[in-house]
Amino acid sequence: MRFGILGPLRVGGGESTVTAGRDRIVLAMLLLRAGRLVPVDELVDAVWEDRPPATARAQLQTCVSRLRRRLTELGLAPELIVTDPAGYGVRTAPNDLDAEAFARGVEAARALVVAGRLAEARTGFRAALALWRGPTLAGIPSRSVRRRAQALDEQRLTALEECVDVELRLGQAAELIEELAESVDQHPLRERLRGQLMLALSSVGRQADALAVYREGRRTYADELGIEPGAELQELHQRVLAGDLALAGRPAGPAGAVRSLPRAIGDFIGRQETVARLVKEIEEDGTRIQVVDGMPGSGKTTLAVHIASALADRYPDAQLFIDLHGHSERRPLTPATAVAALLRQLGVPAERVPENLDDRLALWRIELAGRRALVVLDNAATADQVAPLLPNGPHCLVLITSRRRLVGLDEGRPSSLPVLDADEAIELLGRVAGVERIAAEPEAAAEVARRCGHLPLAIRLAGARLAHRPRWRVADLAERLVAGAGPLAELTAGQRSVGQAFALSYAQISPAAQRLFPLLGLYPGGRLDSRVAAALAGLTLTDTQELLDELVDAHLVEEVQPGRYRLHDLLREYARLLLAAPDWQPERRAALERLLDHHLSVTLAIARMVEAAGSRRSIPAHTPGRPDLLAAAAVLEGRAWFEENHAGLTALVRVAEEEGFPVQCWQLARACWRLNFDGGHLDELIETHTIGLRVAEGLGDEAAVATMLNYVSSAYFRLARLPEAIRAMEVALSLRRRIGLRGDVLTTLWNLGVSYAANGDLRQAEVKFDEALSLIRGPEDADALSNLLNNLSYTLIGWGRYDEALRLARLHLLLARQTKDLQQTNNAMGHLAMARHRMGDLGPARRLLRVALYLKRRGTNRFGEGEVLNEIGVLERNAGQPDLAAALHREALVAMVDAGDRIGQCASRNLLARAILEQGDAASALDLHRRVLGDASRLGARYERARALEGVARCVRDTDPTAARAHLEQALTLFRQIESPDRHEVERLLTELG
Repeated sequence: MRFGILGPLRVGGGESTVTAGRDRIVLAMLLLRAGRLVPVDELVDAVWEDRPPATARAQLQTCVSRLRRRLTELGLAPELIVTDPAGYGVRTAPNDLDAEAFARGVEAARALVVAGRLAEARTGFRAALALWRGPTLAGIPSRSVRRRAQALDEQRLTALEECVDVELRLGQAAELIEELAESVDQHPLRERLRGQLMLALSSVGRQADALAVYREGRRTYADELGIEPGAELQELHQRVLAGDLALAGRPAGPAGAVRSLPRAIGDFIGRQETVARLVKEIEEDGTRIQVVDGMPGSGKTTLAVHIASALADRYPDAQLFIDLHGHSERRPLTPATAVAALLRQLGVPAERVPENLDDRLALWRIELAGRRALVVLDNAATADQVAPLLPNGPHCLVLITSRRRLVGLDEGRPSSLPVLDADEAIELLGRVAGVERIAAEPEAAAEVARRCGHLPLAIRLAGARLAHRPRWRVADLAERLVAGAGPLAELTAGQRSVGQAFALSYAQISPAAQRLFPLLGLYPGGRLDSRVAAALAGLTLTDTQELLDELVDAHLVEEVQPGRYRLHDLLREYARLLLAAPDWQPERRAALERLLDHHLSVTLAIARMVEAAGSRRSIPAHTPGRPDLLAAAAVLEGRAWFEENHAGLTALVRVAEEEGFPVQCWQLARACWRLNFDGGHLDELIETHTIGLRVAEGLGDEAAVATMLNYVSSAYFRLARLPEAIRAMEVALSLRRRIGLRGDVLTTLWNLGVSYAANGDLRQAEVKFDEALSLIRGPEDADALSNLLNNLSYTLIGWGRYDEALRLARLHLLLARQTKDLQQTNNAMGHLAMARHRMGDLGPARRLLRVALYLKRRGTNRFGEGEVLNEIGVLERNAGQPDLAAALHREALVAMVDAGDRIGQCASRNLLARAILEQGDAASALDLHRRVLGDASRLGARYERARALEGVARCVRDTDPTAARAHLEQALTLFRQIESPDRHEVERLLTELG
């Protein structure tokens, strides 16, 4: 490098330079515009500024002469400085000037980012930035030099910001914090750097520090510029403040790559024109959404996966794939279910996926905002199904496939995929069956392709028959296609039919496999294992596995991973048509009954392991029809087995209703209750129990009706739909009283007590709790009494009756220890600690709360953990530790989201806002209280709404006492309605306002 201007001026390599002041200015001006002539007047202005002497031009010539001599001394050619009547210039080669090398390096790194090669881009950025030794031409005070040097310094900062973006996306946040903090100190008005520092801090769990960075910037912008931070920085602040980044598990950039694309086929042929056009539209025209439609079997999914695999390097952060089941035995996925599945692919745990569709979509957009992601939405039903799933990130590509033209989709470039042309179809047949074999019988090959309708799937199946029958002529296959059993009525295109190819494949397998194949079409889930197949067929696992292997070899079943099988939707349709024949009806119904029995047996076994003693009494008794399959099933995997199969289980509840198996229908819904509830699958819980309720009413089984009502209310409660929960439980209570189910009456009474209390109806809550207490008889009711004391002590704390709560919590703790119930011991310890805290016994309360937190964490009780964290946070805030309190409330917020408790999330955010106010950031606290006010109003959560109103008042009382009074009066009205002890503090605040 002959010249260096990215720092102090350097000439000839190493640390050599030019020392004469005027000579330095002249050379600096020439290097700042290397390769171009600099007019004499500009050089004169740079050297002498406002007071040039009469001899300025002559002195300038002297400067140039001295520079040429200095270049010679340093081993450089004096001709590098050129003279022209218009001025002077410096002639540089590509690697002579560090500023030019920097510009090329940054440009190359940016190209690598566009190509999705992030690790290489990071290396390129860092190599370019390493050329800098300090501020451009440091030590040269000329205004002209400084003005042009400032532009280069700005380019360095921009490159640094782009490099940091890449490194954040590569998950290197921790290593960036020190550098970003120093850069923000040096450039406090640069919002992008400040936002990157906030993201880096948030991604390593330092949300409080991230908020402090924002507050410092906000003060700086106000003091120096008289403005608020920009919209992007304010939005980032809101996300950090509300815990959204913590809920997603990371900042908006990805912590690691996600690879969820299916395997692309190795013998993809044809479609060259289509592939070239689609890739050009994506790479050159910037198309972000491509929609591929076409008839069944035309290769839409294969094409989409082929293009996605080809472009995968351009989208390194995430490559996602989901089957939307627009045309399958299963119901099309709702946008809520689909986005939940996509979030799971991105690594978001099920319990952190919000229940509300809008919240799910917001989290989806946050997750993709900083990613270069590719999403394949396969088998779409309608435009309404896919429109909400479209990401808004500028670096995302979406490929959509559908059998229908999605004319209602505002975005996206459509492409209708035709069948293969004749030559492509014959080429594909040759790839599968053998090129020489097909070339030897061109007319017969053309007939086979025509009989397959030129559909890729059908051609592959027909070719596979030839490949596995080496003695057949191609003409033999053509004759069999003509004499086949008939086409699939729904899958025809003119004279072309897929059904003939399916019929041939089916005719060539063994009789036992012919029996199993149609039965597999009865399973409504996406994938099944050999145990499910054995249950359907009524065969041993060994025999079933052999038949599955035969079906896989025949390409009638796909083994998507070891031991997991799937039917293509066209083959499933063919199986359905086979089962529609009259002589299949007895076998079909018997297989359905075996299928339901197997899933009911497995799910009930898991439910008995995971449910508490108090709820196990309502688990239906059931004798497994296939105990051998139950022993082989993954019962010990418990929740993991359920998570893999929960979509199929939900579909089976629907099937049981539709096919006339009402008892299995409601019992399967009940068996899935705890697993759906703990897993955050509340939509599925409501759907299955609503179906179960319907069939139970049809049976006239009042006990089953009550069971369905009792357990569907749990989802309503978790979703803060308290009036619906109360109505359902009141009906269940009435039925259980009439039937005389005392234990179940107890369960419903204490659940109703908690629900009425949460809804602010304390009188009704007391009535339910008192009645439940009156039904307790003796030691045989120990589990029921423990549950009741748990709910009652918690409710009494909310009412402010701390003495009574403390007494009951002690009784609860004693009983829980006697019965060796760890979960109830944890609950009792937590309530005991909360009561002591509220009574002012701070020393014992602090110790008890720490013990309670340890127990909650050991027992994986996320709601209880959040509850205790919030209590400790309040204690620390009152002790003058708002920073520690804020950190605890943020932890509590994450725990409440894990538990799926929406009111608990409101509580955590209200308390977090209060701590932030104590930190001195009234504006941020006000923003957060207002968010909670909206959330609590939508939920009908009067207590948290009142606390939010009180919080808003605290934030504005110094600046707008009139507004503060109005908010306090609203809060007081609500607190009085629900008889909350918080009303006394609000009354005190109103008195202070005067």
